[in-house]
Parts: sequence; C-alpha cells; structure tokens
Amino acid sequence: MKELDRNMGDCTTSSDELVFFVNGRKVIETHADPEMTLLTYLRRKLGLPGTKLGCAEGGCGACTVMLSKYQPQTQNLLHFAVNACLAPICSLHLVAVTTVEGIGSVARQLHPVQERIAKAHGSQCGFCTPGIVMSMYALLRNNTSPKMADVEEAFQGNLCRCTGYRPILEAYKTFTVDGGCCGGKGWVNGCCMTNGKAEEKEVDVGVNTSSGLFNVADFAPLDPTQEVIFPPELMSLSKNQKTRSLRFSSTRAVWMQPANLDEFLDLKYKHPDARVVVGNTEVGIEVKFKNMLYPVILAPSFIPELHRVTHTDNGIMFGAACTLTHVGVVLKKAVEELPSHQTQFFLAVLEQLRWFAGQQIRNVAAVGGNIMTASPISDLNPVFMAANCKLTLMDKDGSRVVHMDDSFFVGYRRTILQPQEILLSIEVPYSKKYQFVSAFKQSPRREDDISIVTAAMSVTFTPGTCAVEDLRLSYGGMAATTVLAKNTANKLLGRCWGEELLEEACSSLAEEMTLDPSAPGGMVTYRRTLTLSLFYKFYLTVLQKLRGQGLNVEEVRSDFLSATEIYNQEIPSSVQIYQEVPPSQNQDDVLGHPVMHLSALKQATGEAVYCDDIPLFENEVYLALITSTKPHARIRSIDSSAAESSPGFISCVFAGDIPGSNVTGIFHDETVLADSLVTCVGHIIGAVVADTQLNAQRAAKAVKIQYEEMQPIITIQEAIAAQSFYQPIRKLQRGDPEAGFKQADHILEGEMHIGGQEHFYLETNSTVAVPRGEDDEMEIFVSTQNPSETQFLVAKALGVPANRVVVRVKRMGGGFGGKESRSTILSTVVSVAAHKLRRPVRCMLDRDEDMLITGGRHPFYGKYKVGFLKSGKVVALDVWYYSNAGNSCDLSLSVMERALFHMENSYNIENVCGHGVLCRTNLASNTAFRGFGGPQGMMLAESWITEVAQSLGRPADEVRRLNLFRQGEMTPYNQVLEQCTLDLCWDECMSRSHYRQRRDAIELYNRQNRWTKRGLAIIPTMFGISFTAVFLNQAGALVHIYTDGSVLVSHGGTEMGQGLHTKMVQVASRVLGIPCSKIHISETSTQTVPNTSATAASASSDLNGAAVRNACQVLSQRLEPYKSRNPKGSWEDWVKAAYFDRINLSANGFYKTPDLGYSFETNSGRAFNYFSYGVACSEVEIDCLTGAHKNLSTTIVMDVGVSLNPAIDIGQVEGAFMQGLGLFTLEELHYSPKGVLLTRGPGSYKIPAFGDIPSELTVSLLRDAPHDKAIFASKAVGEPPLFLASSVFFAIKDAITAARAESGVMGPFRLDSPASAERIRNACKDRFTKLCPPAEPGTFQPWSVQV
Repeated sequence: MKELDRNMGDCTTSSDELVFFVNGRKVIETHADPEMTLLTYLRRKLGLPGTKLGCAEGGCGACTVMLSKYQPQTQNLLHFAVNACLAPICSLHLVAVTTVEGIGSVARQLHPVQERIAKAHGSQCGFCTPGIVMSMYALLRNNTSPKMADVEEAFQGNLCRCTGYRPILEAYKTFTVDGGCCGGKGWVNGCCMTNGKAEEKEVDVGVNTSSGLFNVADFAPLDPTQEVIFPPELMSLSKNQKTRSLRFSSTRAVWMQPANLDEFLDLKYKHPDARVVVGNTEVGIEVKFKNMLYPVILAPSFIPELHRVTHTDNGIMFGAACTLTHVGVVLKKAVEELPSHQTQFFLAVLEQLRWFAGQQIRNVAAVGGNIMTASPISDLNPVFMAANCKLTLMDKDGSRVVHMDDSFFVGYRRTILQPQEILLSIEVPYSKKYQFVSAFKQSPRREDDISIVTAAMSVTFTPGTCAVEDLRLSYGGMAATTVLAKNTANKLLGRCWGEELLEEACSSLAEEMTLDPSAPGGMVTYRRTLTLSLFYKFYLTVLQKLRGQGLNVEEVRSDFLSATEIYNQEIPSSVQIYQEVPPSQNQDDVLGHPVMHLSALKQATGEAVYCDDIPLFENEVYLALITSTKPHARIRSIDSSAAESSPGFISCVFAGDIPGSNVTGIFHDETVLADSLVTCVGHIIGAVVADTQLNAQRAAKAVKIQYEEMQPIITIQEAIAAQSFYQPIRKLQRGDPEAGFKQADHILEGEMHIGGQEHFYLETNSTVAVPRGEDDEMEIFVSTQNPSETQFLVAKALGVPANRVVVRVKRMGGGFGGKESRSTILSTVVSVAAHKLRRPVRCMLDRDEDMLITGGRHPFYGKYKVGFLKSGKVVALDVWYYSNAGNSCDLSLSVMERALFHMENSYNIENVCGHGVLCRTNLASNTAFRGFGGPQGMMLAESWITEVAQSLGRPADEVRRLNLFRQGEMTPYNQVLEQCTLDLCWDECMSRSHYRQRRDAIELYNRQNRWTKRGLAIIPTMFGISFTAVFLNQAGALVHIYTDGSVLVSHGGTEMGQGLHTKMVQVASRVLGIPCSKIHISETSTQTVPNTSATAASASSDLNGAAVRNACQVLSQRLEPYKSRNPKGSWEDWVKAAYFDRINLSANGFYKTPDLGYSFETNSGRAFNYFSYGVACSEVEIDCLTGAHKNLSTTIVMDVGVSLNPAIDIGQVEGAFMQGLGLFTLEELHYSPKGVLLTRGPGSYKIPAFGDIPSELTVSLLRDAPHDKAIFASKAVGEPPLFLASSVFFAIKDAITAARAESGVMGPFRLDSPASAERIRNACKDRFTKLCPPAEPGTFQPWSVQV
C-alpha cells in the first residue's frame, strides 16, 4: 500500500469524473473504483440485472453487453461485444454501453433478436439467453446480413447448458444470407433450415407427423433503421474532447489513463511495478482468482502510437494495444491483397486467432498483452517466435528493438523487458518465396479453450531445391516458457526434406522436448507425442507444397493427405420429427402443440427474475464462505482478527452461532459448519458478513486457520485399499451366474473408469434470507430443486418448527440434480447469518466456489465378467461398481441403486449379479446429476457388449440387437416389461440413420485414409421412471379461480428450464377447457404446496401434472351445474355464477404413483412405474495424430409417449444428449493427489460449445407408442436421452479400433470415459507413440489423479 500512498501524494487532484452512457442514458460517476467491473456496476449501481454473472472469467458469455465508441480518426462508430465481468468501469470513459434491457422488452417491444430465440425454443433456463442475445445483436449492428459462419464465430465465447445449441442456431440462421428463411414453405424437408441441402437429403417424416417447431412467418422483420441510436451528446463529447489524462482512485488502487506516449513512459518510470491494462482479460483474472492487488494501473487506451498499424518494407507493424480482432481484420485484408508467398506468417496468426478465446475477449484483448503475459501455453507466441518477430521496447530514455527468439522469455511469465520499459509494437514479417509456415493448436475443446500444446513451424529452402536453409520449430505447453527446438532444427539444416529427415527429426524431438512426469497440466505422454505428431503434419504439408512447386520429392500417399487438412466447421443441419395432434382436437387445447416456454420472452429481454436479481432489501448484507484448504484435518485454531479489521466487515459466523442443530444432510452425517474436523477441501468452516460482496470475500480470505493434517483418501483405488466404504454394499441378483458361466462358450473380463462431471448450471447456487421480525419467521429466496428439504434443514439449523420458514423459488438458471440436495449447504449458512444479525443476508457463489464445494456426478470404477455364446448371446454377467461418494453419503446410495437397476442397460441376460460399493473419500460429497447413476451403470454394459462383439469379430449392432429386451421379458429386478418399444426405436433409428449405407461408406473411408478414421455406433437406452425411494412418488397442487376468470396454479415442482410450468399450464388448460392465456403460475412456495418431493428423477411432469389435473377436475365438477344451466355462457359467466352461489373456487390436488415398492433384500416389488426407451446412432471422425474428433452425424429416436409439448420434449432430448456428449467425450475434472479440485471454471473445465453439436442432427419422437402409465399418455424425458450420447463415445472407440488395426494392434482394449483427445491419441498406437513411452507409475507424483 506504500506504492498507493506515494501515488496519492503524487497527485494534487482527486478522482476525475467518469462519463459514459448506458442504454442511451448518461452516467456520471464521481468516485469510479478501479477494481469495479461493469457487471457489478450494472447490477448493483444501476439496477440492471438482465446481464448475468456466470463465471467472472470471461468464459461463459452470460455477461455479454455491447460497447460502442466513436473513433475520431476514422469518424466511424465501432460496435463490439464484451464480457461485462472483466470490463473495468474505468475503461469506459466516453463509451456507450448497451445491455439486453436496452434493445427491447416484453412491455415495450421485443427486438427481433430477442423474439426469434424465444419463439424458436432457444431459451430453456434462460440464464445464458441475455448474453447470447447480445452477442447476436452486436454482430447484426456490424453486419445486417451475416453468413452462418459469422454467427458461429460470434458465439464462440457463449455457453449454454440446457438447449444443446441447435434451436439457438436455428433461430439465428433466419438472419443469415446462406441460411435465410424459406417463408415457412419448406418445413417437411426443412429447405431453409437444413441450409439448402433439401435436394440432397430428403427426410421422410411420415404421415400425420411434422418437422416444424416454429413458423418463420411469425417473426418480426429486422429493420436496421430502428436500432438504438448512438447518443448524440456522446457523439459531440467524443468529437470535441481534447486528449487529457484521467485518474480514478479508491482506497486500494489508482487507475491512470495517460494522454500521450511521453506521459505514459514517465508514469511507467515512476511506477515500474504498475500493471498496464488494455482489455483486462488477464489482469482481471489475476485480481479475481489469484488475489493479486495492483495498487497502480496504467491504461494507455488514448495513445495513438500504441494503436497504430504500419505497413513496412519487411512486414506489418502493430501497436501493442491493437486488439486481436483488429489484428485479424488487418491480416485478412493483407492475405487477400498480397502474393501468397508473402503471407505465410499472417495465415499462421489467423489460424491461431480462429480458436483464440471467444469474440468478446478478442474484441478487447491486446496483442501486446498476449506477448507480455508470457503464458507458456500462449496460442500466438509460438507463431511470433517462429517468425522471429521484431519487438520495439521503449522507456523514457529511448527505444530498442529485440527479436522474439528463445532469449525473449527468461522464465515462467517473465520477459527481458526492464520494469520501466513498455512494449511499443510488434512487426509480423512477410514470408519469403521458398518459405513454408504452419501453426497448430491442440486443446480439449476446439472453441474458446486454452491449449494443451501449441506449435508454429517455419522452414525455408535453398531456392529451387529441397535442402533446408532455415528451420524454426516453436512450441508452447512444453516448458515454463514458449521454446524453440533448436537442437533438432540445427541437426536438419542442409538436409533434404524426406523420410530420413523425418526419422531424425522425430528421434531428436523426442529427446529435446521432454517433460517432467509431474509437470503442471499433466498429460505428459500426450504432450510429448503431440510435438512429434504436429511436426509430422507439418512435414507432410511442406512435402505436398514442394511437389506443387515441381520439385522432385517423395509424393504424399493419397491415404496420408487427410493429415494435412485444416479443420473447417460445417454449418450444422438438423431435422426434428414429431406426431401432430389429431385434427379433431379443440383449438383452445394446446396439449401436444410445440408451445413456446412461458418465460422465454422474459428470459430473452432480461426481465425474468432469478434469485440474485431480486432487488436489494433495506439493510441487506452479503455473506462469503470460509472453506477448508485441507482434505482431512483437525481445526486447531481460527484467527478472524484480520477479517474483523477489514473494510465493511459486519460479523463472522461459526458453528457456535447456530441456534438449533449443526447436524444436517440427508443421512444426518454432515455439519452446517465444520466444528473441529474438516473432511474435504472446500468444507465450509464459517462465513463472513460484510456490506458488499467484494468486502465479504476479501474479509473471508483474511481469516487464518491452523490445521493438524490427517491422511486423506482421495481416489476409489485408495478407498478400496483402505476398505473405506459406506454401508450397505448393495447386491442385485437374478438367475445363477455361476451356472451361466459354465454354459458360456467364451468368458471376458474387463474394467473401466467413468469420470465425474460438474453440473455447470449457468446460475450458481444463490440464497437470499430475510428475517420477518417476529416468531423467528424466515423467508428464503433460493435457487433450489428441493424447497421442502431446504425448509426442513433451515428450520432444523435455526431450532424452529418448519412452519416458521417459507422457501420461495421463482425459477433456476439450471439445476440438473446439482440443486436437489447440495443447495442446502449454502441456504442453511445464509439463514443462520440472517437469524444472528436479524437482517437480510444474500450470497451467490462464485463459479470457482460452487465447483469446489457442491460436488458433481459420481466417478465410477467398474469391473465385469461376462459369459456369452458363439452367436453373441450373453448368458451370464457378474459386475462390481465402485463410486466415489465423497465425504458424506448424501444421495450416493440411491445413485448406486439406480446404477444397479441399469447394469444390463437394454439387454436381457438370464443370469446376472451386480454389487454396488460406495467409497468414502475426502472429496466434496458427490450428488445427484441427470441420469442419477444410470449412465454410469449403462456405460459399463455397453463397454462389455462392444468387447463381446470385438472378440467374436461380429458387427456390434448385430450383437446388440440379438440381446435386446423384448415385450414381456423380465429385468434382473423381476419387473415384467409392458408396452416395450425398444425394437421399434431400434428399427426406426437404423432406418433414419441409413446405418448400413453409413457403415459401408465408413469402411471405404477408413481404407482410403491412414491418419483420420471414422467410426459408427448405435446404442439403445432403457430408463426406469420413478423415484427409487417410494415415498417421494407423490405430488400436490393448489388451483385458485378468481372472479374475473383468471386461474392461478401452484404445484410442488420447480422450474429450472425444463418447461415444467409450461406443461402444467397446458394440462390445466385442457382439464378446465380454457386458453392458456387465462392461467398463471407464479412460483413454487412451501406455503402453498407443502411436503413436496424434489423436482428430479424425470418424474415431475408425471407427478405434478396428475396433481394439477386432480385439482382442476374437482373445480370442473363444481362448475358443471353452471355450465349446464347456461351452455352458451362464457367461462367468466360460469365462474361468477358459482361465486355468487358461494361455491369454493379453490381446490388442492394430490397424486401418488400406484403399485410401487421394490425390496433389494427379496428382489421383489415394482421398482418403476414404466420405462422410457430410446436409440441413437452417431458417426464421428478422429484425427489419429492429435486425438481431436468431429461429431459428424447423430440420429436419435426417443419414445416419449404422446408428447405434451414436442418443442419442450425435443429440447430436453437435445439438451440431455449434449450434456451426455460432455460427460463421455469432453468434460474432465482434475484433482491433485491431495484432493484439491484443479478445474474450477470454464477456463479449465470444458462443457460442449456451439461447435460440438453434430453436423447432422435428427431427432424423432417415436409415433404411435401406446402408453397408459402417466399424464395424458406422455412419458418422462429429462434424464433418459442423456445416455444416448454414449453412441459418440463408442463411435470414437470404433474409429480407434480401425486406427489400431493399421498398426497391427487387434482385439478389445480399455478406453476410459471421457474419450478425451488425450485418451484417443494415446490409444491410436503408432510410430510416434513408441518414441514417447509413459513414465512408470509410482516413480513420480502426478499432477492430477483419477478419482
């Protein structure tokens, strides 16, 4: 702070006025805080909650807004999307900000961008919708007729966890030139919606079926003349402003914006440790997540020299503050205008920029910042190093020019610049005539992801020959800095470009590019292999180009050519098929119609209220958690003195402050606040309450805790070794497995690990607790799937009866099971603090906190022994499942029971035995997650059936079909299958996917390509519907009819994007015989419907729908006499007549699922009410050299009975499929050996993005599927489709099998889930993997462990 005091003394003036505009209104901030972001300012100062906080690191796009600036030098307006969570308000002087509220509203008028995403069903939970709307809006402000590729680029920085992305792209395809609308005339073949491919791919949707979920004719046209204008006052201020320096200061930091270069250099000399900030995309993250404090910030955004672009004799010189977007624009223009031999380095930079973060980051991140950050995994620095770029450095005494070579980076995130120096510019050189350049990036996900390994390679040949004159091989991700492989390059000088050079290069690189087996980031074998694989790609590319120049070099084999291809995204096409309602259905009855989600319009305008959007209460304070940094330890002491002296501090809350019981959790094996023992990293020890969120978080970090550490158990293998299990160990057996194995012709044994998964709901856990001032009453607004459990546990912690606690849930920004039981760990603490202070307390967890403390899907380890006949018929199965339950039992036993119920997936096996073991470990307790153990159970089944087919040399689809369950057969838990549609789903999927033709085409492709392989898999699923705990299969509803004829429905389910409220309104509409417009659902509250079950197990529409129907039937019966007396009267007439006749116009409804009750002890009783069935077929292409894969095609056939709402049901199928795609191919949680979660945000944990959806996606809801077990013959749809994404995993395995065969490696092999790029590459054994053998386990401490 001395630095800051000195700065304050430097300057005689206080802070300047910050002037900017928000949605056309002028904002003058006289006390601008250098550390405050635009997002906080919008939400807390201006009361504009439409812009959401999803991650605070610029990785999810929920906070996207548009900035507009007038540029005096060009006299143009510049519009661009940015992440408000990273944009400092001090950077916004004379900038116009447009938020989602500023472009349209439900009350005023919707903007077409808002209307189309809503009406095309592209908004489910809606939390990501405002950010997606603003990304699209910013694109259209710059380009009113974009291409589809522009739309996809605009969304690279946006994530959605609900929809599966397809409906969003389809909504916005209607704005594009290449996907523009056909006026709704081509729905059967989706002529515009499949992007003009109707002629080549006719889709037979069948009789009385439809493939149109919305009508383009309903959309308002886009009229660019009606856009929000740039504020005229801001225009004149911008034109007339005289460049002057600005200064904004707080008690912790000062922000200085120098007026010119000399002043900047002078300030840097005075404050050598000051951080230079342009886009804040790096510094913002350091401040937020690394607790860095930068007392002095220099922002050179006014300085022309730093933004200048100069074309020199040798290349193009960019000022260090040029944004990456601007660099891209300039280089693209140069590539178009200059001879191709000069632009090799420009193309390499552009190739890296394609996948560099998201558009919002590229719009503000500076090229100089990227260099000076000195990240060892930088995407661009290897290109700059391979190009030997010239950098101009400057201080107040002069300038110097250095080259970006291996001496520029002197250590981890350190460069050769002196503290007082700045980077003025970088010159990217022209390439020479005989020079070839390539750039590569390999990351877990293609879009917006940090690299595993990056590389740039440049070779120059002696003119007219194939002799190497100069070679530069630059790598990122292989050391603490970007490095040059100098030894290898030197060895190859003068050599001819051919097979011998390749051999030498690979051997040399394997020696030179080594990594410590414990290196940060892990994946050591994979990273080493990549250095060779990427060089090989470069080698082939150059060889091809040399042939193209007429040189006599080896010809690239035709089957090797695919290794040289640069990835280009295909514009996805899709078809959705569902059964139309019968023509006789009443027009007011919208059941079965694709009705828009009731909140979609509000979600698209930012008007939908989520928990943290509730306006601040009088006297409200913020809470921040204090969590354990040790996995297993006794607490020796807690010192909160530093926190108590922090700014804004109000109180600490520890176990001693709990007025009731500190015991909590489903099995009462947890504490609200740790008392003397912590059992995981992230265990909640206490909390700090302060006046603002930032002050609370800073104070919480100041609390010092002393621990006495104990030995932790982190992994399943450690738990097995220590016999650390929760009881009971479940067993499920039918038939005689031992006899079955004797009968079998063959027996196979194997094992598999299935990784966990983070829920990554876009809205993190959030609670506002409001004491009501008398009788210890407490009102709690919370984002939870389980209001009644929250009510019960809060009452228990407060020591009051449940009738004093009211829990209210308006909606959630996603749940997926993560808010079924774990949301209470926050709600109880916030309520205790509110009770202690007698004032409202709020807490919304930051993404990293939420990921650390709330747990996720259970990692599973499975072992199996399977016996089968020569025909492929499976006759015996013995399977053991081990789950990593974490530090409390939570729902782990029910999750394991569900896994055992699904251990055979969809296959009939006479003799089967399964065991389920819950491992007690020192990780945050794992919990419910969509599928609830089912996907893990089924994954093992599909693994062994794949190996059965492989070992017999038979097609996997035939072996699956042979073993498929049929009508009337019995499950291992002795339930007879009624109305089984598995075979119908299978046959339709085989037909719609053109499986046989695909298989033939893939075999041909694989014969013709060595380094890319395609794979195909068709996978069934059968998912039991009901809570496995019988008592939960009940629901209540309360329906009021008011005297004006309007109807208010309350039920026990919560809305988290799955469209439950929409379906309930449709149900009430049918039973009451009135339009949906007369019916409203306000919220879910424990004071309207008590004792509710969690909204979970896919059964909420079944249970609550039946309860709503029951209540509405009671009311209909009461109104029947008035309808009979006045048959021509209106609904309002009948309601008024009943009211004046003193008839009760309120009714509660109730439903319990009949005939349920299974016992594991006797293996008898009905476990499920019915089953949902589905089949999916997927085709993929893998890159055998990098492990990257493309999802080419998926066809899904899903039995949802008679759909209540096809738009919502298809949305659920696609959303579940994409979540499963993440689980099985992409999402990986990394834990240190000490149990610290290393993946705590979208930067390190990758959920699927827009670019991950299959290029062709067909979803068909099975037609004519009779069913009588649920509301109006519908079926559950939330969880069952998720497992169908395993078809992608097994298609990948199929492709790897083809790759291994090329290397002579045959037979079954283990592939753990997820099938990440690392696992795919390591499984494709070849000459390069042999050069990089893995280190022996046990000889080193790995960076992360498989938990």
